[in-house]
Amino acid sequence: MELPQGAKPIGLKWVFKLKKNAEGNINKYKARLVAKGYVQRHGIDFDEVFAPVARIETVRFIIALAASNGWEVHHLDVKTAFLHGELKEIVFVSQPEGFTEKGSEGKVYKLNKALYGLRQAPRAWNNKLNKILGELKFVKCSKEPSLYRKQEKDDLLLVEVYVDDLLISGSSLKLINDFKKGMASKFEMSDLGLLTYYLGIEVIQYNGGIMLKQGRYAEKILDETKMSDCNAVHIPMNSGLKLSKAGTEKGSHDSETEKNIEPKEYRRNIGCLRYLLHTRPDLSYCVGVLSRYMQEPKEGHGVAMKQILRYLRGTTSYGLLSREETIRG
Repeated sequence: MELPQGAKPIGLKWVFKLKKNAEGNINKYKARLVAKGYVQRHGIDFDEVFAPVARIETVRFIIALAASNGWEVHHLDVKTAFLHGELKEIVFVSQPEGFTEKGSEGKVYKLNKALYGLRQAPRAWNNKLNKILGELKFVKCSKEPSLYRKQEKDDLLLVEVYVDDLLISGSSLKLINDFKKGMASKFEMSDLGLLTYYLGIEVIQYNGGIMLKQGRYAEKILDETKMSDCNAVHIPMNSGLKLSKAGTEKGSHDSETEKNIEPKEYRRNIGCLRYLLHTRPDLSYCVGVLSRYMQEPKEGHGVAMKQILRYLRGTTSYGLLSREETIRG
C-alpha cells in the first residue's frame, strides 16, 4: 500500500545464522527477515513489551523434578514463532532487500502479524501462545509466567516456555504425545524428541537420572583464554588466599604496587564463568569472590583467575546429576 502521510516505515534486514548442536556440528543454515525495531519509540510505536523467557532455575527445577519421578523431558521448537503473533498496533515496513516489486518501489507493507525485531513481537507471540495453551486446558503458574501445568486425573503435564522453545515433561507419555499433536495442529513445529541440548547445556537422560553438563562451553572458555594446554590443579582456589581491591594481601605494603590488568578481558572471563555455574556449583564461591573486583582488577586477581581455569582444565566433564535417591534422600 501507499505510505500514509505522517507515517514512517520500519526498515528490514536479512540475518543469516548457523545453528549448531552440542558437538559443535552445523544443524541448519537459517535466513531470517528482521525488522529494525531499534527505531521504534515507546508510547508511539508500541506500549507493552514482554518476552516469555523462563529462568534457568525453573529449567533446572523441572529437570530435577522429572529425574526424581522418572519422567522424560521432551523438546519442541515452534518454527518462525514470532510470525504467529497478531499485532494490535499499526506498523508499516519497507520492502525487503532483493524482493522489491517493480513499478511499486515506493510502496510499503502494512503488517497484520509480527516480524522478528519488532519491540512488541515477543508480547504478541506470548499472547497467542497463552491463548492456545488456555484452549488446551493448561493453567499458568502464578509465580513463573512461562510455566504451564495441566492436571488430568492422577497425571500431571508441565510445559516450560523459552520464547519459541518448549520443554515438556509429565507423568504420562500419552499426555506428552497428545500435547505434541495438539500443538502441531496450531503451529508448524519441530519435534526434537528427548531433550539433549538447551541454552548451551548438554542434557543426558538415562534410566535412573538426568545429567546436566557444559563440557563444550568449558572447552570454549579455555580456548578463548588460551588455557587449553595448561596443567590442571585439584582445587579452584587456595584456602589461605586473601584478596582485596589492591590485589593479593601479603601482610605487607607490596600488594599496593600490583599493576592493573586488562579489565575488559577479566570481566568477559568472569561473565563466562558465571554462566558455567548453572551446572558447576563447586565454582560458585571462588567465582563469586573474583566478581567483587571487576572495576579495577589487579595482577593478584588475574593469578586467582588462572587458578580457576587450571582447575576447570581437569574437570570439564563435571556436571549436575539428578536422580530419584538424591532428590528424595
